[in-house]
Amino acid sequence: MATENTQSATSLDITEIMRILPHRYPFLLIDRVVELVRMQRIVAIKNVTINEPFFQGHFPTYPIMPGVLIVEAMAQAGGALLLTEVPDRDNKLMVFTGIDQARFPAPVVPGDQVRIEVDVLKHSRRGATMRGNAYVDGKLVCEAEIKCLVVPRAARKTEPQEAPALAGAAAE
Repeated sequence: MATENTQSATSLDITEIMRILPHRYPFLLIDRVVELVRMQRIVAIKNVTINEPFFQGHFPTYPIMPGVLIVEAMAQAGGALLLTEVPDRDNKLMVFTGIDQARFPAPVVPGDQVRIEVDVLKHSRRGATMRGNAYVDGKLVCEAEIKCLVVPRAARKTEPQEAPALAGAAAE
């Protein structure tokens, strides 16, 4: 059961995940964390539905979740694990720096529930290397080694200004 303190949680719901990760719909690609061992391992779930925006073009007559998004889901799971250890995570981002040994032995399609298992191979204050495996119904659908780096978050820009009216539109 999840606790309010993400440092000692063993599972996380979507609200708790969103407190840790900066990603939001449609790019938040994990729905729940079912296992978390600090600095070692995380297991997350991604429920794949036909409503995912990428299925409109990948591929309309044979919808397949893009492999790069499965790897991104692995990276987000790893970020949810490791960012809990960053004291000032609101001022930091964990960014992808490498993907090695990626394989996609089976497709992920609407209706699948993807179980994402990520193990930390090595880590430091500045970054980490992780090994991710994704499964659907116990069958491997993706595996990859992921490298990431913790970087300062850029200063937030102010709210966008309202666009000036076109000269012709103002006269109408």
